[in-house]
Amino acid sequence: MIYFDNSATTKPYKDVLDSFNQVSKQFYGNPSSIHRFGIDAGTLLRKAQQQASAILSVDQSEIIFTSGGTEGNNTAIKGIALAHQSHGKHIITTQIEHPSVIEACESLETLGFKVTYLPVNHDGIVEIDDVKAALTKETILISVMHVNNELGTVQPIKAIGQLVKDIPTTYFHVDDVQGFGKIPLQLADSGIDLWTISGHKFHGLKGTGLLYIKKGTNLFPLFHGGHQQMNYRSGTENLAGIVSLVKAMRLITEKEETDHAHLYKLNKQLRDELELITSVKINTVENQAPHILNISIPGYKPEVVIHALGERDIFISTKSACSSKKPDESAILKAAGFPHNRTTSALRISLSYQNTKEEIELFSRSLKKVIQQLSKVMG
Repeated sequence: MIYFDNSATTKPYKDVLDSFNQVSKQFYGNPSSIHRFGIDAGTLLRKAQQQASAILSVDQSEIIFTSGGTEGNNTAIKGIALAHQSHGKHIITTQIEHPSVIEACESLETLGFKVTYLPVNHDGIVEIDDVKAALTKETILISVMHVNNELGTVQPIKAIGQLVKDIPTTYFHVDDVQGFGKIPLQLADSGIDLWTISGHKFHGLKGTGLLYIKKGTNLFPLFHGGHQQMNYRSGTENLAGIVSLVKAMRLITEKEETDHAHLYKLNKQLRDELELITSVKINTVENQAPHILNISIPGYKPEVVIHALGERDIFISTKSACSSKKPDESAILKAAGFPHNRTTSALRISLSYQNTKEEIELFSRSLKKVIQQLSKVMG
């Protein structure tokens, strides 16, 4: 089996599963309870917070644990909008964000907020001058992803952070669900006020995630009730999930340090081999995130190619898992200006540190055979 759909989800590390099981069995107390089991659970929760903050080089009070990327993005965007609407009701984002950002913004439009959806250039990257031009005195939030989930393009987060760093009424949120563990990003003193990650994108478990909230940032919480996590997110903490998330964070950051070159080599090999297949068009420009490569095979339905590869035990995807059941056209490729025959035939190949050069070779040979096979049927 060859699994190249790691941007949809990843295989959990064994150590992550072991952590979840151990905590579930031994620390099942509610961290808010005052008896011994609760105190033990609370102690473990604080230890996990300390470890996460050390990994990210931020303060422990700047971290809350969530159920994943969708919750983190919604909490950040709606939380800032509802808490700071007295300063202005303008939000800036881009046309290529994940649905959890786009649809959160659209929901705020129904409440009277104005949202600017910035275009991207043909490489799929937002221009910093467009961000500057869109800023107004009413702008309370900019939300831009670090790594695009379909194209793998890396956005100019550092430049945007510097741009808004000294504007006290404009907050900056970064969706780093696809970038964490592959593309380094400094949080402290970066201009970033809010930052989202999701555990199952880096070999953690589904239903786990983290939201960084810079000290002093006021958010209107989505959940009310128990006052947990500094009132940012009420609800009994998923302690086993939190501990397993922090374990995955530690393991993936170690991989990023030791195996950084491995992913880039795989990416180059994949690109080189696919360029030899004449009907394949590569949509991702060079020197972007190493783990995502987007291609099109004009004239071929992506679902048909995926199922044909699936019969060979090879798994890739069309686009974001959260929009893969929507109509064929990729909104992200369309926003980047690709022609219709490319936006409707796009495929995403997403790698992990666990993939090998032998898998790339077999995948390339298999894709070539699948295209030949489908050509005969179509002909």
